[in-house]
Amino acid sequence: MSTDKKVWFITGVSSGLGKQLAEEVLSQGQIVVGTFRKQEQIEAFNNQSPGNSFGVLIDVTSTQMIIDGVKTVYDKFGKIDVVVNNAGYGAMGSIEEISDEEVRRQFEVNVFGVLTTIREILPHMRKQRSGHIINVTSIAGRIGSQGLGIYNGSKFALEGIGEALAAELKPLNIKVTNVEPGPFRTEWAGSSASYDNTNIEDYESTVGERIRGLQKLSGNQPGDPVKAAAAIYKLAQLEEPPVHLPLGKIAYEVFAKVNNGLIAELEKFESLGKECDFS
Repeated sequence: MSTDKKVWFITGVSSGLGKQLAEEVLSQGQIVVGTFRKQEQIEAFNNQSPGNSFGVLIDVTSTQMIIDGVKTVYDKFGKIDVVVNNAGYGAMGSIEEISDEEVRRQFEVNVFGVLTTIREILPHMRKQRSGHIINVTSIAGRIGSQGLGIYNGSKFALEGIGEALAAELKPLNIKVTNVEPGPFRTEWAGSSASYDNTNIEDYESTVGERIRGLQKLSGNQPGDPVKAAAAIYKLAQLEEPPVHLPLGKIAYEVFAKVNNGLIAELEKFESLGKECDFS
């Protein structure tokens, strides 16, 4: 099927920011192919905007499901104009205590699933010499904090991948943006999260306190997913989009704090680290 409408491929549209973004794109008259993990969700999405909304069954931890799902999109539409790697979750707990199984699952969902999706789509985007890859990372991909270390690691990885991709793909007219939300009123800190409450007393005042704070914040976050979705849609309309787009006031405050703190730290210890080259 050939179409003049833009085709958006968005992972994880059953709830949260992904759901709001799908609704925003559909309201603009564009086509959304969204990924779901349950068949009944697909049927409901297909009926949401007949002719424009299409669901595919994909668990991003399954390489074969991603391969098959992307092929389905290209067989049907012949292109993907915008891919939004949105599916993800947060594993919370101390780095020492989170199980190896949970660490691997965190990276399978937040990193390897994204990588597989990008690698399946890139040959087509290179051929068409156009496209926009939007990675929903997090402000937690710019600063590490107690209780979120494993989640931080997955999002830091995605930040680096996105920055490198932007440089690699710029000559091919393929755009890449890392979108870094602050705290938004989704289920990220609620039902979508994986909590491993600390059992080691030494971490009670750091990890334990942070986890309780996140649980208390859930449902009261300042970020509005509807406004975030509108911002991402506008981002995809830009001729020269940024490589980074923080979302929400807190995200911008954190960016400034991280950058200013890093500069101050570098200057303070410059004499120790700078003089390590051959004379």
